[in-house]
Amino acid sequence: MEYILGVIVLILVFIIWGYFFKKRYFKEIDRLESWKISIMHRPVLEELSKVKQLNMTGETEEMFENWRIEWDAIITDHMPKVEELLFDAEEFVDKYRFRRSKEVQHKITVMLNEIEEMIKKILYELNELVGSEEKNRLEIEDIKESYRQLKKSLLAHRHNYGKAADKLESSLDDVLQVLQKYEEETENGNYLNARELVLSIKDKLAVLAVKMEMLPKLLVDSQSELHAQINELKDGYEEMSGQGYLLSHIHFQQEISRLEEELELYKTQLENAETEVVEKGIKDMHESIDVLYDLLEKEVLSKQYILKNDEVLRKTISDLEYESDKLKVETIHVQHTYHLTENELDAQRKMEKQIAQISKRHQLLVLKMEDNVMASSLISEEMQGLSAQLQELQENQKDFTVTLQALRKDEMDARDSLAGLKRKMVDTGRLISKSNIPGLPEEYKTVLQEAQESIEDVQNKLEEKPLDMAAVYIFLEKAVQQVNKVYEKAHELIEHMYLAEKVIQFGNRYRSSHDTVADSLREAEAKFRSYEYQAALETAATAIEKVDPGSLRKIGANIEEVLS
Repeated sequence: MEYILGVIVLILVFIIWGYFFKKRYFKEIDRLESWKISIMHRPVLEELSKVKQLNMTGETEEMFENWRIEWDAIITDHMPKVEELLFDAEEFVDKYRFRRSKEVQHKITVMLNEIEEMIKKILYELNELVGSEEKNRLEIEDIKESYRQLKKSLLAHRHNYGKAADKLESSLDDVLQVLQKYEEETENGNYLNARELVLSIKDKLAVLAVKMEMLPKLLVDSQSELHAQINELKDGYEEMSGQGYLLSHIHFQQEISRLEEELELYKTQLENAETEVVEKGIKDMHESIDVLYDLLEKEVLSKQYILKNDEVLRKTISDLEYESDKLKVETIHVQHTYHLTENELDAQRKMEKQIAQISKRHQLLVLKMEDNVMASSLISEEMQGLSAQLQELQENQKDFTVTLQALRKDEMDARDSLAGLKRKMVDTGRLISKSNIPGLPEEYKTVLQEAQESIEDVQNKLEEKPLDMAAVYIFLEKAVQQVNKVYEKAHELIEHMYLAEKVIQFGNRYRSSHDTVADSLREAEAKFRSYEYQAALETAATAIEKVDPGSLRKIGANIEEVLS
């Protein structure tokens, strides 16, 4: 029983599997069938009928016949074969020979693709032919009109083209022959050949139009303007040479000869209507002529510059030499008094050496000017270079002078600062004297002595020869700190002395009632007599604050009023 059921299941599975596979293959066959039908209904015959409107001779007749034969082959030969293969593919599917059906379907696809390419080729060639005829028909009238206008212009203005008129006329005759050839090809139905002729004529006319537009101007340039400019250059050169200008570095004669040779070549090329190459050549020639004009003008301007600036340059060098001598003397003088760094001394020596070199270069330049062995442009460039160097040296001299003056100013500033410190020490001594202070503690005496020694150090450094301002400022900075310290200590000392005295006086009211206060006040008085004012203040204040808190704040306020 189980065996029978298994067989039934296998049969059902096979049936279902076959159903789905057959459905899929039949769907592909239906697609190929639709493709075949769409090809059969392509409007190829309708398109071919358009050709009949043309002259059915020559290549048109030959191409039409080929297309008709190819289309007949598609309908009567290729399509029946496709139909037979479709039938075979269906039969293989019915018999469950799917692999074989697939092979046939692939063959059908290949054949249909080939047929599609054949049809595309037919339609492309057909459209190319019909399109060529249409384009030719639309463009030929404009081409003929362009030809007539060029011919008319050549006849009316033949004198503007010189000897090139014959070449232009010959070119127009060639165009006319091509036009006649076009008419023959069109009459014979060779529309594709006619299309190539139309394009050729358009190119020839475009080139001729450009040539005829450019030729008059190029002829004027080559026969008149350029000749006039070259002659003008020659006259200018001769005139400048006669005036003593040195112009050999320009190579004027060689350049003029080259330009004249090129100009003759351009005339020959223009006679053959070779406008493109001549246009470029004439443009280059104009640039070369402009360069020669610029070079001659540069010599004139350079000469003017020399005449205008030579005396200025001589005076500047003389002034610099004078200032250099002054600086040298001043440097030696300052060196006896101040300490100059090696870099500063090198700067002075370097300037002196540079001025001597410039003076020598200028002397050589003057000799060349007198002997007229150097072009004005080169002389002016040399002079401009010297002027720039002299200007830089003038700035360096000013800077070095400022450096020397700064040393003296630094000395005066340092002496003024030292005088200020001495005045502050005197003012501090007067403040101590006015305060009626009983005596000075050792700590204050030590600070006072250090300040006095610092002032003496600054004074000694200022007396040294040569004077080292860097060292002076180091000692001066230390003296400033020490003097300020003395000043601050003096105020602090007086304040402590007054405050200690007032606190002890205030505390006397508690001597009889508080033994501890009496003992502390005696200790404070002993310290006061030993000039330990801060210690005396701290001892007395501590004892009084214990018996009368806040009293010190009132005493301190009163003392500040007194001191201020």
